[in-house]
Parts: sequence; structure tokens; C-alpha cells
Amino acid sequence: MEQTTLYFKQGSSDKVYQASIEPNGDKFVVNFAYGRRGTALQTGTKTSSGVLLDAARAIYEKLIKEKMAKGYTPGENGTPYQHTDKEQQATGINCQLLNPIEEADVPAFIRNPDFAMQEKFDGRRQLIRKTGDTIDGINRNGLVVSLPQTIVEEARDIPGNYIIDGECVGEVFWAFDLLEINGTDYRSPRYRDRLFALTQIVSADFGFIKMVETAFNTIEKAALLERLRKENREGAVFKKLAAPYTAGRPASGGDQLKHKFYETASFLVGKVNGKRSVLLHLLNGKSFVTAGNVTIPPNHDIPKVGAVVEVRYLYAFRRSGWIYQPVYLGARDDINPASCMASQLKFKAEPEEEEAA
Repeated sequence: MEQTTLYFKQGSSDKVYQASIEPNGDKFVVNFAYGRRGTALQTGTKTSSGVLLDAARAIYEKLIKEKMAKGYTPGENGTPYQHTDKEQQATGINCQLLNPIEEADVPAFIRNPDFAMQEKFDGRRQLIRKTGDTIDGINRNGLVVSLPQTIVEEARDIPGNYIIDGECVGEVFWAFDLLEINGTDYRSPRYRDRLFALTQIVSADFGFIKMVETAFNTIEKAALLERLRKENREGAVFKKLAAPYTAGRPASGGDQLKHKFYETASFLVGKVNGKRSVLLHLLNGKSFVTAGNVTIPPNHDIPKVGAVVEVRYLYAFRRSGWIYQPVYLGARDDINPASCMASQLKFKAEPEEEEAA
């Protein structure tokens, strides 16, 4: 009866997503198909049995809305957010995203001279784009967002036009990569050269735009790792010095990898408990599951029900699904609610798992 085909193209990703309402006896089902463009698509359904037409349309429209919020577009060129209400915010500029590594993998990267190491910050991934006197912030989804005025003012002091990649932590922007400068695309040169060029334009005198500390050899990396752990920082990032800048996230591995000292996940606020506590929900299929409660610190506003929030935790209990030692990090308006899945959680190893390891 109805069918929509959406496209998404970013870096090496070129994907298609189809959703349709189809008759099923005297009722209707909502089916979907997805995969890489030009290949056989995987299929599934959002309705295990037939539903009334109004219910099918509601499921169908919600599904399309969720995919478009992630950047899928009706345009066949697959440009994220094209023909959507976010089209005017879309820049077409996207971050290089990192895959995680486990604790057991860290020593090899500490010893490997091909990889440098930096701190993994507990903030928001941002890019700064300067065009003439205009300063734009660009989030991890490629959308224009606001920047703290302190960062905007210092960004104007950097000469020329440029695109810098980094992380916003409060009112400080930690710069760690360079994409463009004065019309020259820096994505292809190796990271070592991009990093050096970045140090030439980010002044040591700046108070709100700072260069990230980088460790290159085994001794430096080991010392930095020890200090980050002692200071209870979020984690470490390993970057291949000879690699270009590649937007998007590899299916596995990659030239830039991250290791968290503890876990973080995005949750939905299910309920406000009392004065400064909220109940956390995650999506498990079509239903919500409870993941525990978290206290909201006095320096944060209490989020509303349905908001997406970031929470740090040590691990989750497999039987209950609740997280242990939760710490509230803040609201996340750059994360889609549909991404708040139970599959994010890292569970505490059960006795039999520990023995098997």
C-alpha cells in the first residue's frame, strides 16, 4: 500500500533502507529491508501479526522518522538529512569515529611505534569551521550547532579559513585534528603531518582552544596512560601516525581506536524520582527496560522524561540489567533516542565467564 526508500552515504558507507505497509488478510503489517546499496537486502517486520491500518501507519511513520533522524534521506545521492527539516543545518562534514579496544589490547598499542596516544575526553565531539568571520560548530552528525562564546572568540583569532576537529569539555575545546586550512584539504596527508600543521595555528596562549597532549614513544605513552588512570580520566585514544582522515566508523578495527577506563552509555529518562534522581530506561526491541537510577548533581538541570542522558558506570548486572556505580554526565541533544539500546551495556562477568576467560 505504501513504501518509502531511504538512502545514506557517508565515507565508505552507502546504505539503503526500505519500509512498507502491506496487506495481511483483513489487516496490515509493516515490513522493512536494509543493507548496502546494490546488494541483497536483509528483511524483517515491525509487526509480528496483522494490525489495523491506523496502527500500521503509526508504526510506519515512526520508523521513517527514526531513520531520517539518523541521517537517512529520500534523496538517492544519500546526502545525510537532505529533504528533511534538518537540511539547512547539514554541512556534509563528518567526523572520523573510533572503534573500542579492550584492556588486553592496550599494551600492544603502547609498544607499537606506528601509533601515538592521546587522552579520550569526557565531552562532546565537535568540529570548528571558520569561513571569513563566521564561526560554526559542527557536531558528530554533521549538523551546525552552537559553540560557547569563549571558544567562538578565540576561533576568530586563528588566521585564515579552516576546519578543526576536537572535543568540547565545558567551555574548553581540545583540538586534535585538522581537516582543511585556507582551501587546502588536509584529510589525505598522514596524521603526523596534520597534527604538526595544527600546532602551527593553535596558539599556546589560548585559554579556551587547546592542543591535546600527544605521546609518541613507548615511555611517553606508558607515562601518560598511568597519569590518566590516576586522575580518573575517561580513557585513551590510539592513532596511527601514517593514516589519512577517514570520515565515519569502520566496521571493525581502524586507524584510530579508543579505550575507556570505565563505561558510558546513552539512556532515556523514564521518570523523575523525588528531587534529584531519575529512572533510566533503554530500548530492548519494541519495549523499554529499566537500567537503574542516577542522581542529578546540583550543577545540572533535571532532565525531562523522554530526554537522552549520558551516564558513566562500572558495569551492568546481567540478571537485572541495572548499572553499577552510575554517575550522571549530562543531557545529550545530539544523540537520537532510538540509539538508546540495551545492547550498549557491558555486563559484569559471571563466574563461569571468568573461568572461561
